[in-house]
Amino acid sequence: MYRYLLSRTSSPADAEELTSRTFLNALTHLDQYRGRGNGFGSWLMSIAHNLLANWYRDRGRRPPTEALDVAIAVPADTPGPESSLERNELIRRVRDAVSTLGEDRQRLIALKYVDGLPNAEIGRMMGRSEGAVKALHHRTLRELHRRLDTEQEA
Repeated sequence: MYRYLLSRTSSPADAEELTSRTFLNALTHLDQYRGRGNGFGSWLMSIAHNLLANWYRDRGRRPPTEALDVAIAVPADTPGPESSLERNELIRRVRDAVSTLGEDRQRLIALKYVDGLPNAEIGRMMGRSEGAVKALHHRTLRELHRRLDTEQEA
């Protein structure tokens, strides 16, 4: 929960606050929980997602494009400055390409690669079947490859 919120806010303090509010909200409304086969974790993530949407709305801004910073960390033991520069440039290019995707696709990338969730869980959170998530994931990766190749040729 915290990792998901941190990846979307890029602020530990905001992520901690939203995580706290998520659990407080869940505890307050525990009597309204209806499993419906989705599981308790999905219910909590839905609460967190809704709080995050409200958080963005209150601030009147889009989600940060640096949402993948947490997932793509440059290792400290890189052999030399050239490797580090090349890796940083690649990270920037991928981050920029992801930021041009639609909100659903950005959310899919964050849930898949930042939170490490399986397709079935992502499907429950996004209101899609596991097969639809796989197809969207495949199309999203193809689109990212296309955009990165186009950028490299330019």
